[in-house]
Order: sequence, then C-alpha cells, then structure tokens
Amino acid sequence: MAEKIYEDFLKYKPIVKGFFDNNTNTISYVVFDESTNECAIIDSVMDYDSASGTVYFDFANKIIKFITDNSLQVKFILETHVHADHLSAAPYIQSKLGGTLGISEHIMTVQDMFGKVFNEGTDFERDGSQFDILLKDGDELHLGNIPMTALYTPGHTPADMVFVIGDSVFAGDTLFMPDYGTARCDFPGGSAETMYESIQKIFELPDSMRMFMCHDYLPEDRFEYAWETTVGEQKKNNIHLQYGKDAFVKMRNERDEQLNMPRLIIPSIQVNMRAGNMPKAEDNGIVYLKTPINGVFSTKKFN
Repeated sequence: MAEKIYEDFLKYKPIVKGFFDNNTNTISYVVFDESTNECAIIDSVMDYDSASGTVYFDFANKIIKFITDNSLQVKFILETHVHADHLSAAPYIQSKLGGTLGISEHIMTVQDMFGKVFNEGTDFERDGSQFDILLKDGDELHLGNIPMTALYTPGHTPADMVFVIGDSVFAGDTLFMPDYGTARCDFPGGSAETMYESIQKIFELPDSMRMFMCHDYLPEDRFEYAWETTVGEQKKNNIHLQYGKDAFVKMRNERDEQLNMPRLIIPSIQVNMRAGNMPKAEDNGIVYLKTPINGVFSTKKFN
C-alpha cells in the first residue's frame, strides 16, 4: 500500500550532498530542490573535544559554506533523533542561515527520561519547546516543489524518524549500510521488537528509492566509507534482516549486550535533548555538562 502511495515521490529527485565527519563517523546532509534552491539540513554535527571541554564549528562551517556558495535557502534543519554519538550544530547553523528546526514529537519521552538521569530539575523544559516544530508520523511537508513525509520509526530510541524527501530516504540510525546491518536497541526506551516493525514500515517504500545513512563504520571486508544504497538493496542484502523477526530480536539483543557505551553519549544527550543547545551557564558564567558517576551509563544495562 505504501509503495503505491509513494510512487509519485519517485518523480522528484532532490540533490543530496553528504558531509562525512571522521571524528564521529556521522554523515550530515544538505538536501535541496534545484528548481527553487530550498534546502534541508539533516543531522548536523558540532565539533567537541571531550578532553578539554571545547566546542567549535569547523565541520558545520563546511556545510554553511556549501549552502552559501550554492545560493541555497535553508527551510528545515532536521534531527532524525536525539543522537548519542555526536553533538548537534543545529542552533549554530540556524543562527547563521535561518530555517525551522524539527524533530519527532516523541522528543518529550526522551527529555523526560534523561531529565531524570541528569537531575535537570524544573528549569529544563520537557515539552519539546526547544524545537520549532514537533513532527508526527505521516506529517506531510514540502521542500520547494518536492514532497516530504516524516515517518515515525522507533526502536533505536523512542523518538526516531525517517524523512522521505522525493525519491530519497534519510534513515537516521535505524539502518546502516546492508553489509553493516542495523543500529543498537539497548538505550532507554529502545526495543529490538519495535525496531524490526519500524524497518518493515520502511521496507514498504518503493525499492528504487535512494536511502542515505546517518553513520558508516567500515566492516572488515570494505575499505571505503559508504552511505548511499536503496530500499531494495536493504531488503535483499541487509545482513541482520535475512531470517525473520525472532532471529533478528535474538541477534540484536545478544549483540547489544556486548557493546560499550558510545564515546560521547554523556555530553551528546545533554546537548541534543536541548535541540543542540548547552545547559544554562552557572553563576560564574561557565557552562557545565554533568557526568553521572556509577549511574546508568556505567554498565551495559540501563537501570
């Protein structure tokens, strides 16, 4: 059914420019309609040196330069979810170029969970108000003349979204390249069962749709980073999705038990649940990020 609905999307082919961040293995995207020069930025990255507590914007400035060099107009700055492996540069880019900052309406679930983890108190709003728009499953938008849809795809986290822009699908962390598989499901609110169902929802899209990954981690038998495939290739070749739901859930849960926490999970979540903003400065004018000691991040199993 969904394939038929999205057949018209195949007529529209946005230009997609990927920017690979070597420090976090993240791919940020500028997607634009060349007939109007309207663009969207998806999953931007702020540079962060955890040893010194320094933030800077070299990577984001590359995106800004591309947009200004090509005379593009930013309509949307989108987050596929609250990332645990990099800090978002959305507010910085928005301050330079404008645009509407959006994420899933289920950001409120993540804010509630991690507001408690970091003991944020009542000053931290848990209503998603840090973002300009909160997107629902099936929300229809336009990028210039190109139709867009937001698809709710929980499993990796409770607030994951996939964005379909014309013939292009931006998968966030739900799917990796076919030879690398799928994302972990052991974060708070994550579920391998739910992720499997979300992936089946994505697989209802037309096979020929281009699909763009948020990350790539080189498997042993590949020597170049890659981040573009198709829906059809994922269905046919994704190494984690060849044996049905029960096998997937068993594999995913067992695999997740062996994984360490992402290197930047503690600063990333504190910043990204605030739409890429830092916590408020304290009375000495300095901003601090908290590190829970022997808290939920100290073991592979969350409390």
